[in-house]
Amino acid sequence: MRVPSALIALIVAAAAGGCSVDVGGGGINIGVGNRAGEPFRWEGQLAAGRALEIKGVNGLIKARASDGDRVEVHAERTGSRNDPNEVKIEVVEHDGGVTVCAVYPSPDPGEPNVCAPGAEGRSRTYNNDVKVEFTVHVPPGVGFIGRTVNGGVTAESLDGPTEAHTVNGAVKIATTGHARASTVNGSVDATMGRGWTDAAEFKSVNGSITVAVPPDLDAELHATLTNGSITSDLPVKATSSSRRRLEGTIGAGGPELRIETTNGSIRLRAAGPAQQP
Repeated sequence: MRVPSALIALIVAAAAGGCSVDVGGGGINIGVGNRAGEPFRWEGQLAAGRALEIKGVNGLIKARASDGDRVEVHAERTGSRNDPNEVKIEVVEHDGGVTVCAVYPSPDPGEPNVCAPGAEGRSRTYNNDVKVEFTVHVPPGVGFIGRTVNGGVTAESLDGPTEAHTVNGAVKIATTGHARASTVNGSVDATMGRGWTDAAEFKSVNGSITVAVPPDLDAELHATLTNGSITSDLPVKATSSSRRRLEGTIGAGGPELRIETTNGSIRLRAAGPAQQP
């Protein structure tokens, strides 16, 4: 690819200022801010059907709909006992999209932490109080995956497959597409559309779960809990019903909708008017 001289000047200036620059077939992606005291910023383009994944350890992850066609990632690092600048933000591009990680110093120098998509990679830390708060903007049609350990995950008004996973924190997500969410200590509040084919799963251990779906949804419901109650605004043709379980068909049936908690209630509610197929 021939790069115009003006663009070369921009790239040289960006690199001199501490930016990472990638010139590829999808355009130019510029990431800024792994120098001391700087917030981190990255932006680029992702085709519809690909996903932006954020991996944190301590701190909130917030996703919002983008006004344009570019993905934007902002990260702020704060800490009192540990140095925030020891936590690096890494960007990994792959076939499925882009993964952005907060990479903490490893407690084992012989096994450094590695940023990689999904279940791959390595992220271990010990007694580190640095928080990294991510704020991202996601264009229509692009998926979003948020993963952290200590902190909540929120996603507002997205238009693509959405996942949110944490251990200690609440999850609140809203998308017109398919959704999954899980936490151990916290509540789950999820709104999603219809037309998805994979199972939609929402799990907690210590927390209530509310899932809002179109009133004309077609799905197979599997809702279970130990301590709490199960309620549904949508009619369910029950195949199994008790204080701890509600299983059955919603509408004409279809993909699985699984909702599971131990200590907390489950509510399935209707959101908005019926959608046309």
